[in-house]
Amino acid sequence: QLQASGGGVVQAGGSLRLSCAASGGTFSTYAMGWFRQAPGKEREFVAAISWRSGTTRYADSVKGRFTISRDNAKNTVYLQMNNLKPEDTAVYYCAADRSFATYPVASGVDYWGKGTLVTVSS
Repeated sequence: QLQASGGGVVQAGGSLRLSCAASGGTFSTYAMGWFRQAPGKEREFVAAISWRSGTTRYADSVKGRFTISRDNAKNTVYLQMNNLKPEDTAVYYCAADRSFATYPVASGVDYWGKGTLVTVSS
């Protein structure tokens, strides 16, 4: 089970940190990721991190602003979001997959969390 938290309302230029706690399984060996879905749009890839080397991958739209990290001892993955923009407004979902190569394809992900809403006001 994946439980995302940390969403909220923030002004443009502000920051938020999302957390995703994994339970009920050995997610420490899974590649973890974040996707988001804005109203009326398809779910899109945001960031991913491998379990072994900590290799990261980002969508172009968030590079330089968002940072993904993980704490395997706590079975938790984080998404630090800085310099937020109104277009970052979306429900953010954490994801877990056995293969880092799956990202950025949403349809290939093994497990999904329930999502947390991020609203960025202008």
